[in-house]
Amino acid sequence: MKAIILFAHGSRDPLWHGPIKSIANRIGQKNSTTPVRCAYLELTQPTLHESAAELVQLGCTELQITPLFLGVGKHAREDLPLLVDQLKISFPNIMINCAPSVGEDPRVLDLIADVALNPASNLTSKVV
Repeated sequence: MKAIILFAHGSRDPLWHGPIKSIANRIGQKNSTTPVRCAYLELTQPTLHESAAELVQLGCTELQITPLFLGVGKHAREDLPLLVDQLKISFPNIMINCAPSVGEDPRVLDLIADVALNPASNLTSKVV
């Protein structure tokens, strides 16, 4: 059974997690048979290892890690590959794949450009 782990930076601010959890919920709505979990690099729980362990315990044999980074900085280039290598050691019988960061996907970039060009009129935001 394949599972998806959405991997993001993390924040102490609980409101920051809202969009990440919303993505997980949307995946569940589109495909209710694929387990999905969120995991964070720092400042919050669960960690990547904790989410992977939970999914393996559920019987998942393949983990697809999707990094939710727009920019490909140190976390995506250096920290994440080390964490993935550690997972492969911890779970040698599990297939573990890590997709490129979402910011490298032209579909995501096109969608962000479309949102910038055509902002939703029913959303309001505060400038701080």
